[in-house]
Amino acid sequence: MEEIINPWAIPVAAVAALVIGAIWYNPKVFGNVWMRESGMTEEKMKGANMFKIFGLSLVFAGMLSILLMQLTIHQTGAMGMVGGDIDTALPSFEAFMADYGNAFRTFKHGALHGTMFGIFGALPILGTIALFERKSAKYIFINAGYWIVTLGVMGAIICGL
Repeated sequence: MEEIINPWAIPVAAVAALVIGAIWYNPKVFGNVWMRESGMTEEKMKGANMFKIFGLSLVFAGMLSILLMQLTIHQTGAMGMVGGDIDTALPSFEAFMADYGNAFRTFKHGALHGTMFGIFGALPILGTIALFERKSAKYIFINAGYWIVTLGVMGAIICGL
């Protein structure tokens, strides 16, 4: 799978999620509104274990990166057809990869699929949870907006690198 997947793309995309979050939830962007809409206070934020929060956030972003790899790089489907072992694949697999091995491997294509996953995956999940928690539309759109943008960037990185 080394020919299909850049192993650096997954950790780079995971770190990108944290960088985007630092910008998105900054008080000068959406941070103050998010705090108000979520019921978060400065006291709650100060009492948090930030190492745990950022560490687990990075792990979760890495997990999302692996999922996005499957959604954005279509050649992984071809790898699945041969069980992942290209050494035992038929010559037709090599011919297929010669013809289509780089098809749709662009930042733009990855951003499209990542954004679609954000809209059709993250938004409904976050929206449903927020509705039952009686959160506002602002809360839903701030959090879903973050994930739509973040998954678009992550998809671009994973597919384009």
